Amino acid sequence: MHDLIVTWFEWVHDWHYWGVLLLMAMESSILPVPSELVIPPAAYWATRGDNGTTLVGVVLVGTAGSYLGAAIMYGLSRWLGRPLVLKYGRFVHITPAKLERAERFLARYERGGVFFARLLPVVRHLIGIPAGVVRMPFLSYSVMTILGSGIWCAVLAWFGQKVLGGDPKLMEDPEAMSHAIKSNMIWIVGGIVVLAVLYFAMLRLTQKREQPAA
Repeated sequence: MHDLIVTWFEWVHDWHYWGVLLLMAMESSILPVPSELVIPPAAYWATRGDNGTTLVGVVLVGTAGSYLGAAIMYGLSRWLGRPLVLKYGRFVHITPAKLERAERFLARYERGGVFFARLLPVVRHLIGIPAGVVRMPFLSYSVMTILGSGIWCAVLAWFGQKVLGGDPKLMEDPEAMSHAIKSNMIWIVGGIVVLAVLYFAMLRLTQKREQPAA
């Protein structure tokens, strides 16, 4: 895993926007590429003016890469269908129970569910699979994916400036850098979880009130 991390880190540095685009597309698929190793260092180098990129460019390209990977996952899952996803999903830890829960979740929260999923680690790169399986409208899926991915990339870019700018030595150790970013982001992720819970609770209450009396 250490060799992979170093390789991804080099891609971001040497390939500039193309490295960000490729790695963020991979991050939005089933491949285990942590976005904490892509956007923050890219934002740090952009701020320093080392490689001809800009901070806004990094966020936009990162968002585009996230959407590309998410769209591919959606398309493949929709094309393959539920039976094949269930058959081969075990190779990426997608069990029938997990898929059923995700399907119920999307059926209930659809657009809001995709939006908040794109803001949460681990969940963000798998949400395209159930969305494709249940044939969620692609336009809605795309809009929520782009919005959520854009916010996530902007947050990571800001943390890249703050954390790496305050301790440039972290750039010499990608694993330590990833740990530092995650440690500093715990409150952000916690806040997103709280907002998501409040949104879903409000939506459920609204749905219950709108249901006709038996």
